[in-house]
This record gives sequence, structure tokens and C-alpha cells, in this order.
Amino acid sequence: MPFTQRQLDALAKRYTDAWNSKIPTQVADMHVPGSSITINRGEPSVGHTGLTEMAAGFHSDVPDLHLTCDGIRGAGTHVVYMWTFTGHHAETGNPLNVTGWEEWELNDDMKVTSSLGWFDAEDYDRQVAG
Repeated sequence: MPFTQRQLDALAKRYTDAWNSKIPTQVADMHVPGSSITINRGEPSVGHTGLTEMAAGFHSDVPDLHLTCDGIRGAGTHVVYMWTFTGHHAETGNPLNVTGWEEWELNDDMKVTSSLGWFDAEDYDRQVAG
């Protein structure tokens, strides 16, 4: 089922708000129970528990993480959510400004059934190190 741009914009707002709530379960709740996210071809985080742990890890590494939606586009049930997050790394205190995107497959209820996430990990590491 194709989604309208208005529906996608509303989804992007809910997803962004979930991250900015600093409550990892709210991020996981955007997904169906068996969903997964694979970031930069790493090991997938699977199910509500795995997704919650993934979000908690980001919040632990960047306690003041603030996510901004840079855009959202859809083609049928395939959606690309583009983002930037800013904050400071917990251990080094160095400022971060990281861009990336997620490729989602959605069900008819606009819940994520699978996600591929991408960002420049080398640039992230450089920013963490200062």
C-alpha cells in the first residue's frame, strides 16, 4: 500500500520524537515485534528487546543525543528516513554531528518490519576522538 507524503511526514515526526524522548522502548515500539535493524552491515538487533538495547546503547554513548529528520521518502512500503544526530560523546565529551539514513519496510499500519541503517562510522570515530 503506498503512503501519502503527509502520512510519511507524520511517521517521521513520531520516530524522531521517539528517539528524542530518551526512552529506548519508544524507539522499539515503532517496529513490529519481530522487526530488526542492521546498522552498517553489522549484527542485527532483533525484536523488541534487541531494538530497545540498540537505542539504549546510542543513548548511553551520546546522553544528550538530539535527532533531527532531514527528510523522508517512500516508494510503496519501502521508505527512506534521513537523519542527523548531534550531541556529545559520553566518554570523551567531544561534540558529534552525524548524518545517516534508515531504509524501512513498513506494514499497512506503518510499523517498521525491517530496517537497514547507515552512517559514516569512520567519521563518527574521528568525531569521538576529537
